[in-house]
Amino acid sequence: MTQPDSAATGKPGQGARNLVQRVLVALVLIPLALALAYAGGAAWTALVTVVAIGLYVEWLMVVGEVKATSVTVSGAVALALSGVCLALGLVDFAVVVLGLGLVVVAALAAGHRGWAAAGFLYTAAAELASVLVRSDQDHGWFALVLVLLVVWASDIGGYAAGRSIGGPKLAPLISPNKTWAGAIGGFVGSLIVAAGWAATGAGRMMPILLVGAVLSVASQLGDLFESAVKRRFGVKDSSHIIPGHGGLLDRLDGYVAAVVLAAVLGLARGGLDGVGRGLMVW
Repeated sequence: MTQPDSAATGKPGQGARNLVQRVLVALVLIPLALALAYAGGAAWTALVTVVAIGLYVEWLMVVGEVKATSVTVSGAVALALSGVCLALGLVDFAVVVLGLGLVVVAALAAGHRGWAAAGFLYTAAAELASVLVRSDQDHGWFALVLVLLVVWASDIGGYAAGRSIGGPKLAPLISPNKTWAGAIGGFVGSLIVAAGWAATGAGRMMPILLVGAVLSVASQLGDLFESAVKRRFGVKDSSHIIPGHGGLLDRLDGYVAAVVLAAVLGLARGGLDGVGRGLMVW
């Protein structure tokens, strides 16, 4: 996110309490995410699959389709089965399962058919991309951490700059709390962490800075996209599952956009077996 949502509540001390909650939750979730990302394989795939199902359910909640049990269950089952395929290294089968899942979800959705299908596609892309970026044995860890660092720095830098500087709004019709200062702060923060990651030997400095810059922009656009969807349906938070953060969609909107773009870039340069290499080695 590029701007604090709690600042608009108007309750004394609410912003400070929200910030404390954010920090405490981050101290738990970030090490967990990094540990499973480092482990890779079935451990990382399991986390990604569970999160993807959570994202899908929250999307249906936002668009008003979660009460359609057949839509919810069929999409969740397809994501789970694709996760099993990915854990076994059967990427082709996973893609087929996700394709069939998309067709079934679209066929069963009665109210917001297009939105339900879009939600499944959104979460399926996140699941597939997250596994593909990490799957490269030699470079996957470095590539995935780059994505995570850029997204986190974009979030933290945007929060800090937006809260302390304020100023002109970035997209007032979509997300009234976001400012240009927050967007620039997030972008600069992403470049700093990308440079730091390159300095550890993860890759060459200038290419990683370029990738970091592109992923930072993608992360912020993903944030705005999710905000636009919520505004379209009059929803403030996708859920309240994460204290101080809202829902999975609220926290992972930027990550979804960044990791999908990272996977596309990696596939274009390194092929299916070298997504991480394609992203990190220039």
